[in-house]
Amino acid sequence: MSDVTSARRPAGELEAEVLAALWSARQPMTPQDVQAALGGDLARTTIATILARLHDKGTVERTRAGRAYAYTPTVQDTAGLAARRMHTELGREADRSTVLARFVSDLSAEDEQLLRDLLGDGAAGDDPRPGPRGSAGR
Repeated sequence: MSDVTSARRPAGELEAEVLAALWSARQPMTPQDVQAALGGDLARTTIATILARLHDKGTVERTRAGRAYAYTPTVQDTAGLAARRMHTELGREADRSTVLARFVSDLSAEDEQLLRDLLGDGAAGDDPRPGPRGSAGR
């Protein structure tokens, strides 16, 4: 039994591998396509289960492709995936203000400054990016 346990992958590793295959393909992929892209070591049913879980999390969308589904990522990279997870966690709490306040209070000084810069509240006060979050949109 210890051989089986030691052969198990860390939590999230398979999801990361499947997402990496989808990101590199730049087109919808069926479970069979993902299996081939990953080298065929995993069962198609395992990949289908992972894709279904990613769909339930909103990380991929799916469309019918014959008798199967073809999957497309809804996030473009690992940074987008992390941002989606943060949004999901924030959405689980009714008191968003307290959650955000606690999050910000635990930031390092460098991350706090980066967040201020991104929000347009940096020391210079100017955000060169156009749009609603830049200083021009405030």
